[in-house]
Amino acid sequence: MFDNDTIAAISTPLGEGGIGIVRVSGKNSLDITDTIFSSPKNKSVKDLKSYRVVYGHIIDPLTGENIDEVLLTVMRSPYSYTREDIAEINCHGGMLTLKKTLELVLKHGARLADPGEFTKRAFINGRIDLSQAEAVLDLIRSKTEESRRIAIEQLQGGVSEKITELRDRLMEICAHVEAYIDFPEDEIETSSKQDMLELTKTISMELLTLLRTYDEAKFFREGLSTAIVGRPNVGKSSLLNALLKKNRAIVTEVPGTTRDIIEEYLNIKGLPLRIMDTAGIRDVKDIAEKEGVRRSVKSIENADLIIAIFDRSEPHHVEDLEVIEKIKNKNIIVVFNKCDLPLVLDKKMIMSRLMPYTSIFLDISALRGDRIDELKNKIFESCLKDWKEEREGVVISNLRHKIAIEKAYEAIDRAIHALIDTQPLEILALELRDALDRLGEIVGIVTTDDILNRIFNNFCIGK
Repeated sequence: MFDNDTIAAISTPLGEGGIGIVRVSGKNSLDITDTIFSSPKNKSVKDLKSYRVVYGHIIDPLTGENIDEVLLTVMRSPYSYTREDIAEINCHGGMLTLKKTLELVLKHGARLADPGEFTKRAFINGRIDLSQAEAVLDLIRSKTEESRRIAIEQLQGGVSEKITELRDRLMEICAHVEAYIDFPEDEIETSSKQDMLELTKTISMELLTLLRTYDEAKFFREGLSTAIVGRPNVGKSSLLNALLKKNRAIVTEVPGTTRDIIEEYLNIKGLPLRIMDTAGIRDVKDIAEKEGVRRSVKSIENADLIIAIFDRSEPHHVEDLEVIEKIKNKNIIVVFNKCDLPLVLDKKMIMSRLMPYTSIFLDISALRGDRIDELKNKIFESCLKDWKEEREGVVISNLRHKIAIEKAYEAIDRAIHALIDTQPLEILALELRDALDRLGEIVGIVTTDDILNRIFNNFCIGK
């Protein structure tokens, strides 16, 4: 699971910039850096104080070539991100310079870091737990202020503290049960049994409260997947442009202009909306448009929210009815576009067919921008009915955490029934231990290489 190699990587985004950072971590990081770094006062990297920035040059020791003018920062173990010795070389931000510097570091004894390996070492060395490590990735990927706030709360240990507290209380109950198993001649007193039952039920309710935060909090972590769906030429691309307030999609009067899924992110009150303009749904023979329709249907299946759009300035088409059939049983907002034109569409017919699935019907003009802000509010409210701006307490936004808590909740529920039904204490202890292990998976007390690889492989190299 862990080796003592010294690892290195470029830790800043690819491309041109003011600076670029090559990060080196491990027991030989200072020796390796010392080999290629030269300061005007001939200071040795191994003698530098921690958290001091030193000016110098990266020099190829074999050829004497001056690679770049840099600033070097040394962070000594254990007071570093990985709790290992770290050297960070701040180069000029061109890719060639960064690549040459990294190649020199690798040539002199380091190896290229795996994705997320710096953060993985921070976890393995005890600087952060597993839920905090995942929060690092969430923070990097956050697209709105609210998603950033949730990630930083988890990075600072919000989830960890709650889970650890629940585990501690559960462990006390488990210890009492196992004590009675060790001394079978002692029977559990009625008062003690009742106390155990109440404590276990309280923990069960707190886990349920955490689970109830997931459905809404996940949207801030992953983004709300939203598909704009309708027949050709009803204004799907115009609506996308109106929501984004920019001309992202091509708009023409020719049906079938959009032939592929166009995706963009939109921020609605801190909610990251991954919004998709889809190809118009109709029966076509053109191969390219047919593939676009197939992808549209697939996007409907995977979307968290459907914005179904109908043209109120024309009579309904058979394709409108096809759209209605495909979006049934989904979370739907219905918009009647082109309210700046006379009403021709039989709105009542459309509404009667969709009323079992939604109560949100809105007249808009995507071209003029009429009621677009109201539509944004409806999008937020339809998916985040109970979300409070000034919320209190921990929220669960990670699917892995949700699954672990669900399994812990189920194990505790079985433990409660074991207590009530006076089942053998060994069964009760087994269920409590199962719940402890499930909660331990969240913070990394109980883990496997497979879990770690799945988590850290999502990181970029250099973090």
